[in-house]
Amino acid sequence: MTSIIDETAPPEPRNANSWARLADLGNALRSGAVFILLAALLIGFSTAEPAFANLGNLMSILQAVAVVAILGAGVTVTLAVGGFDLSIGAIAASSVMAASYAMIVWGLDTFATVPLVLAFGALIGLVNAFLIVRLRVPDLLATLSMMFLLSGLQLIPTAGRSISAGLILPDGTTATGAYDPAFLLIGRSSLFGIVPVSVVLMALVAVALFVLTERTRIGRLLFATGGNEVATRLAGASTARLKTLAYVISGTLASLGGIVIAARVGRGDVSSGGSLLMDAVAAALIGFAVLGKRRPNVLGTIVGAVFVGVLLNGLTMLNAPYYTQDFVKGAVLVGALALTYGTGRSISS
Repeated sequence: MTSIIDETAPPEPRNANSWARLADLGNALRSGAVFILLAALLIGFSTAEPAFANLGNLMSILQAVAVVAILGAGVTVTLAVGGFDLSIGAIAASSVMAASYAMIVWGLDTFATVPLVLAFGALIGLVNAFLIVRLRVPDLLATLSMMFLLSGLQLIPTAGRSISAGLILPDGTTATGAYDPAFLLIGRSSLFGIVPVSVVLMALVAVALFVLTERTRIGRLLFATGGNEVATRLAGASTARLKTLAYVISGTLASLGGIVIAARVGRGDVSSGGSLLMDAVAAALIGFAVLGKRRPNVLGTIVGAVFVGVLLNGLTMLNAPYYTQDFVKGAVLVGALALTYGTGRSISS
């Protein structure tokens, strides 16, 4: 009798395996939801408007989101260390004005202007880091102050006027310089006549930052700083240097985005960069939902920027009113965050 009882195992619930499979399926769908939605958008827009799937249009979408993706990648790095850079849009806009001023007023060429503008962005990132790390100013307040500072500073050299050939300076003299044709190639030319140079730059930034953040010790320390700064410091890492690195990268990438805009537009427009901050932040936050990472990640940011670009381009081709675009971007962001955080419990629970 005893042997019969010992050999008889308690019956397993019949639906245990079913719940487990459903949980695995739900997690898989949640991880790939952004890619599924992106594929659905591509198919839907292509069906409704065949011209949408034209290679030229797809390249124009990537070209349109390149700057947002580059800036969003910078935001992602600052989010990784537990910070937030609100000054990226202003840095990009100031870089547009700086590049234009360097060529049209100072008469510099491409090979002098590009490093100068990138150094300008890195310097602003360094100042942000000094305020945050050394002076203990909260990151939102420090970068918000820098945003206002740069927004006003970029207008002073030209008395609030846009910069173009023949600009009349505040002292009454006329600028004699012009945009270097080689500089304009950055924003207007294509590799092999197919892939815009700005898209190539976006890809290079994405690959470089993906390797840095996901495949190196520095990347692990960046995320460790954002997760638990005290523990990271006690482990022997310099959190001050890591935060400084993050904000310098963010500022440099914002300047790179400004260079692309200046090369595409061909003038220093005082209104450039108006929506870049919100678009870059949206791309970075949508990226939290990509592959279910629920944390800042460069791949997710690029996918988020492309997702919004595809959505807006498709709506434009379908003649949707322009004033609905901000609503659509907001709805996408709300949906992405709900997808990321609102489904945190497993199905079986």
